Amino acid sequence: MFVDRTQVHARAGNGGAGVAAFVRAKGKPQGKPTGGNGGNGGDVVFRADDSVGTLLMYKRHPHHKAGSGTHGTGDFQHGRTGEDLILPVPSGTTIYDDSGRMVADLVEPGQQVVVLKGGRGGRGNAAFVSPKRRAPSICEQGEYGAEETFTLELKLMADAALVGFPNAGKSTFIAAVSAAKPKIADYPFTTLEPNLGVVAFDDQEFVLADIPGLIEGAAEGKGLGHEFLRHTERAQVLVILLDPAITATHPVTVQRDVLLGELGDFSPELLERPRVFAVTKADLPEAEAAAKEIPEAHLVSSITGAGVRELLFAIGALVDKAERARPEREGYVLHRPVRPQFSVERSGDVWVVEGIGARRAVRFADLTNPQAADMAAERLERLGVEAALVDAGAQIGDTVRIGDLEFEFLTLDDEDVEEQ
Repeated sequence: MFVDRTQVHARAGNGGAGVAAFVRAKGKPQGKPTGGNGGNGGDVVFRADDSVGTLLMYKRHPHHKAGSGTHGTGDFQHGRTGEDLILPVPSGTTIYDDSGRMVADLVEPGQQVVVLKGGRGGRGNAAFVSPKRRAPSICEQGEYGAEETFTLELKLMADAALVGFPNAGKSTFIAAVSAAKPKIADYPFTTLEPNLGVVAFDDQEFVLADIPGLIEGAAEGKGLGHEFLRHTERAQVLVILLDPAITATHPVTVQRDVLLGELGDFSPELLERPRVFAVTKADLPEAEAAAKEIPEAHLVSSITGAGVRELLFAIGALVDKAERARPEREGYVLHRPVRPQFSVERSGDVWVVEGIGARRAVRFADLTNPQAADMAAERLERLGVEAALVDAGAQIGDTVRIGDLEFEFLTLDDEDVEEQ
């Protein structure tokens, strides 16, 4: 089953918690802090892999999670880092986030992109030792790993693509010139999924794609071909096959114009690609007359082999020329804007502070600990959360929520209240 579009729900690993621990010695009820840090959670990574042909595995199993970090322990023992989740995808896969923004376009084997970072591990009390805090009893919780739903879209990595009306002979042609074994029958829309074949002759070799038949209106969603038009975007050369068997209703010139129109409606850039025309089914009586209507078209028969070698040479020459003109290496693109450290919004009677920076500021294991409460307040002030709440109109006594934590807004002094 060929799957070229699906969704994947991925979650990065959670960070492990830090621990508050001390060396116990006689006469020293609270000795040297030795609490270790929690391990970071694993990242989620998409990687192009040529051993993967379709997105079928993600259609069947859409939920995936990276490994979580383990908790720290005493005696400076840090937790283990969670295992990264490597999700292999076929070369030519484009990845979009849940807002529809392109995250990456993986076109070469081994290219990869980290789409979700694992949660940070919490620090143990040994990490908070300072001249001001010689025996801190505080530690941090680990962060939850981020989660998101991504859309994967595969565009076949072919050198040339066969484009034509249903039953134009595309599958017969690719079966004749390569080892591909597509379904072939004498009724329209036989091909329900793209087929790839490697064509090798003399000292040339290229990958040929058989695109399901297009009809007029395909770019707007008619027929089956519109689902696979995206696969023509990777092809360097377009091979337009014209069917002489339907010239009574669709002369080859009309077929040519319709097919080019659909390609242009889908992506104007496709009309700038090198292309070659061929009238198929040369063994039919009407084929020779049809071919004369388009002088540059090759006349071929996949059954008898007539004209096939000449057509392959023409395709190979265009592929070779396009290869030389192509940049040495295509990279993947990444458009992940940096999210703000925090934001402040009013929700009913509660001020809601969102953002990774704000959550990190208060991620202590026990905020009833005076040391933890003081440090959390210092972090929020340094981050600018306190000032942002004042600017937004927060008053003493208002409820503020950061993640699962709710507290009373008490950071303003009397002088600030009078100025308001």
